[in-house]
Amino acid sequence: MSEVDIDHLRQWIGRSEVRQELLTPAMAARFNATFDRGDEPANGEIAPSMIHLCLAPPAAPTGELGEDGHPARGGFLPPVPLPRRMWAGGAFTFHDDILVGETVARHSSIQDVTLKQGRSGALCFVTVNHQITADSRPVLTERQDIVYRDIDPPGRAPRTPPAAAPGRHRRVIPPSPALLFRYSALTFNGHRIHYDHPYVTGVEGYPGLIVHGPLQATLLLHFAETLRGARPAGFAFRSLSPLFDTADFTLNADEDADGLRLWTAYADGPVAMEARASW
Repeated sequence: MSEVDIDHLRQWIGRSEVRQELLTPAMAARFNATFDRGDEPANGEIAPSMIHLCLAPPAAPTGELGEDGHPARGGFLPPVPLPRRMWAGGAFTFHDDILVGETVARHSSIQDVTLKQGRSGALCFVTVNHQITADSRPVLTERQDIVYRDIDPPGRAPRTPPAAAPGRHRRVIPPSPALLFRYSALTFNGHRIHYDHPYVTGVEGYPGLIVHGPLQATLLLHFAETLRGARPAGFAFRSLSPLFDTADFTLNADEDADGLRLWTAYADGPVAMEARASW
C-alpha cells in the first residue's frame, strides 16, 4: 500500500504552465487518417475537433521514462506515489474553431488535489484546468480529471456491472493494435498499457491492450458531430470501466431534452465511458 502525503501534494495547487505548437496540415492529415476521416485539411481550414489533445504534449527524454513508459513523477503534475494513473473524466466548452496553420497554446493550471478511499485502496484525484487559444483567440476551455490508484490486491474479484442496453444510434469500433498505437503516437504517449501486449498482460495483469480514455472521448464527440451535423458547444465525459483490444466495442447515443447522451460499451458489457453533448 503506497502512502500518500496529501498535504504535500496539495502544494501543487495553483501551479501553471504554457505549452504551444503549430498545427500543420501534416498533423491534421495524420489525425484524420487515424480516425478514418479521409480529409487532408489545408492551412486556413477548420481543424478536426479534439485534435488539441495531440498538440504540445510533454516531451520527456526516453531515458527519463519509468518502467511503465510514463515520465518520472513531479514537475507540473504532483508526484503522486500511486502506481496506476488514468484520465478519469473531463469536460470541454467550445468557444470557436481551431484553424489549420494556427499556433495552438494550452494554458494549464492545477485546480485541486484530493484523496479518497476506493475498493482497491487510496484514490488521488488531480483536477487540471486548460485554457486553449489559437493564434491568441480563445477556442475552448477544458477540465481534466486525473486519478491515481494502487494496484488491486491479489485475489480481489473484479466487479461485474450489468450489461448496458444498446443506444438508438450505434456504431461498432474495432480496437485494433494499429489504432491504439497510432493514437499513442499522435499524443506522444509512452504509456505501455496501450501498445505493449506482453507488458500489459504479464506485468500489469490486464487481459489486453487498454483503449485510451481520450481516444474514446474523441470517438464519442465525433459520433455526436455526425449525428447532429455540428460540433457541440459542450461535452463532458466520465470513465467507468476499462475497454481492451480483446473485442470490438460500440459507440452509443440517445437523444434527450438536453442534447445527446453517449456511451461506449462492449456488445454484452457494461458502460465503459459515459458522456453528454449539448448544443
